[in-house]
Amino acid sequence: MKHLTIIYPAGKSDFSTISCITGAFEIFNSANAYRRRNGKEALFTVELAGTAESEELYGGMFAVKPQKSLTAIAKTDLILIPSSDPARNQTMIAEQQLLDWITTQYKRGAEVASVCSGAFLLASTHLLDGRNCSTHWAHAERFKQQFPQVTLKADQLITDENGIYTNGGAYSFLNLLVYLIEKYYDRQTAIYCAKTLQIEIDRNSQSDFAIFTGQKLHGDKMVAEAQQYIENSLTEKISVEEISSRFAIGRRNFDRRFIKATGNTPVEYAQRVKIESAKKELESSRKTINEIMYEVGYADPKAFRELFRKITGMSPLEYRGKYNKEAAL
Repeated sequence: MKHLTIIYPAGKSDFSTISCITGAFEIFNSANAYRRRNGKEALFTVELAGTAESEELYGGMFAVKPQKSLTAIAKTDLILIPSSDPARNQTMIAEQQLLDWITTQYKRGAEVASVCSGAFLLASTHLLDGRNCSTHWAHAERFKQQFPQVTLKADQLITDENGIYTNGGAYSFLNLLVYLIEKYYDRQTAIYCAKTLQIEIDRNSQSDFAIFTGQKLHGDKMVAEAQQYIENSLTEKISVEEISSRFAIGRRNFDRRFIKATGNTPVEYAQRVKIESAKKELESSRKTINEIMYEVGYADPKAFRELFRKITGMSPLEYRGKYNKEAAL
């Protein structure tokens, strides 16, 4: 029988941490029960382990008591790092114990999966260096700043690379768990879990959930002013040469500084700002798609639809149908 260790990050936990833990227990128990009903043995034992004996959260509303200390688990097959608050810090000793244990287990053959902001803890082990990673879109800017050696794929729901899995935001951890059930059990067990727990199977993108706010933590005043100019010029066809000349800087140097600060070229940034504005109109108004397209500075319906799909993963019409039922009707 294989062993799944769910890590409890004491000192960094929040509501989402508890959801991840209970969700993982429920899905893996459902998978085991399905196997037993089909005459097979359970595949995984599941244990919650951490560096603290217990912890109360939210004024005693919840109390979490890991079943084992991490040091008592010499060998595991799969590690699940739940979502946690990246702004909160554990004690240095507890944090290092977690990182060392995860690294040691991975070197011994364990696979590791992180959920949402659990990617911050996983990235701190350096196991993600030079690899792809996903996390909640709301944490993307901070993650890029903190871990530039990791390739963030913020639009992807799940990454799977050399025995390391990462996942997008919030309750999409359920999609990762179904993905792991299929990897370790089989497709039919994954379908059973997805159906009984009503989880959408085979979802692979979180693009349509993302809200683009622009990367603003870079500290480059010139780029910040350029971003503001782009955001205030929704209806215009923006010329990068014109923007760079406003700041008396050559186009090449302007592009270089803009990419370094925001992770996007000026053109990509303008596209994302315009599409984000279009999304809001599609969510809340009865304007036609062509009217919205003109308002954000596009005149070619085909080009607009292609760009919208590239950024959100769906067409403008599909997006409206999903988020604005009244207008869709």
